[in-house]
Amino acid sequence: MSLTLKLTTEQVIDLIQQMPLEEKLTVLKTVAKEARAMNRVGELFGDGKMFLPQVVKSARVMKKSVAHLISDIEKEQAEGDVQSRGKIVIATVKGDVHDLGKKIVGVVLGCDNYEVIDLGVMVPADEILEAARKENADMIGLSGLITPSLDEMVYVAEEMEREGFRIPLLIGGATTSKVHTAAQIEPVYSGPTVYVRDASQSVGVVSNLMSDERQETFMTQTREEYANVRERRTKNRKRVNLLPFSVAQERKFTPAWQNYQPPEPSMIGIKVFDDYPLSELIDYINWSPFFTIWGLRGKYPNILQNPEVGEEARKLLKDAEALLRIIIEEKRFQARAVVGLFPANGVGEDTEIYADAARTEPIATLHHLRQQTEQPFNRPNFSLGDFIAPKATALPDYIGAFAVTTGYGVPEFCAEFEREQDDYNSIMAQALADMLAEALEEKMHETLSGYAVDEALDNDALTARRYPGIRPLPGYPACPDHNQKRTLFDLLKVTENTGITLTENLATFPTASVSGWYYAHPESRYFSIARIGEDQSADYAERTGMDIETARRWLKPLLT
Repeated sequence: MSLTLKLTTEQVIDLIQQMPLEEKLTVLKTVAKEARAMNRVGELFGDGKMFLPQVVKSARVMKKSVAHLISDIEKEQAEGDVQSRGKIVIATVKGDVHDLGKKIVGVVLGCDNYEVIDLGVMVPADEILEAARKENADMIGLSGLITPSLDEMVYVAEEMEREGFRIPLLIGGATTSKVHTAAQIEPVYSGPTVYVRDASQSVGVVSNLMSDERQETFMTQTREEYANVRERRTKNRKRVNLLPFSVAQERKFTPAWQNYQPPEPSMIGIKVFDDYPLSELIDYINWSPFFTIWGLRGKYPNILQNPEVGEEARKLLKDAEALLRIIIEEKRFQARAVVGLFPANGVGEDTEIYADAARTEPIATLHHLRQQTEQPFNRPNFSLGDFIAPKATALPDYIGAFAVTTGYGVPEFCAEFEREQDDYNSIMAQALADMLAEALEEKMHETLSGYAVDEALDNDALTARRYPGIRPLPGYPACPDHNQKRTLFDLLKVTENTGITLTENLATFPTASVSGWYYAHPESRYFSIARIGEDQSADYAERTGMDIETARRWLKPLLT
């Protein structure tokens, strides 16, 4: 008998259930051979010849088959038949809760017959290193999404150096980069340090690091590349003209306030939405990022007709829509939101927020950062505060805020799939939760703005954010300091009204949560702060009430 990857999970298990124990041992050896065939699946994916959804589905068949066998056969016998190519401890670092990409990497490496020990999220450095020692790990992988995670990764690397580790350290996650790895992490750790952009790179990187023949050459090339990255970075930063903060302030964006009529708000204060109907969010889903998560590049709906990935994209969308129907019909996820509109005016580099139209005493102050690099073509040096009417104009301006989540029920739903060795649907469910949160963000903007959506608009138009103004998120380029989430959470009483909390590094939990601000000025725009100087850092510390060292720690990505 031969078990092939063409068999469905159910067919494999049905066959196994009919066998006596002796035959199951024989089948386990066959499965071990198929596990080696999974190595080829991993290699094909790494070479770009197989799509990620295909890999995860193949892994699902294999994992369920092996799990069923192991339930009837002594564990040590099973381990003796299926040999691991290496052991990797992976974790989302302390203060961070995002692990979707990490889960995908774990599945892909598992397909290549590596033993992956996933420690989960918000894992402190000492726990990561203790697990690596206990498991005699061949390497450690760190993941993170929010910018404070970058510093935490540096700290883990420093601890690895201090404790004498020399095993490879892999770095990945949305905010990580080759530049940050080369400039901040590799210099503090003597062992091999490698940035892994996404799951498609993981197999090749790990394979090279585990090879006695290839590791030295691979790391020599990587270290040379990272040295060049550091050199280019130093040269580029020297070429950037960083203005004195006082000059950047003089070059601020100043709208024609005398001609500005602030929009009449639809409400003043806070509105809470508890258990918002998920069915009302379907038309607001932006499917393009969903395909990116699965390694399929292209914009929805055009991707469905793409000659290279279209067939796989259509299959993936069909599976996603089927799971989404279950989520909605069985009410597996719960959506909650809180939004608010408040009187506001600019005061210096800050925005004062008031409780009512009297605007007597501020109930909150939002602190902004300003672009400090010289802008091309005489463009202004923007700050988000530029889009709120200064108090001196006597214009009654307003600011909005929101916090939404579709994360309640997600861990439990994903856990059900994971108990069944079904990584495919577990990853799918988590990705759908993230997309529903963004759809709820879109729906709340429409609701608060009072604009009706034209049913004739296609998905591109629906997700193009064609409402007046912008909605920047704390931690993103225009307002990179995550501390401003504290102001937002206090203002909206977010935890009290929705249950969303902040970790010590200011990541939001549940994971599928989004929070941010509404700016209505028609000339408001998105931009990146990019870099600031020590003079602005000191000014910001004084305005926020932080000591200078604390401010520098939070602003470090902008200063270095």
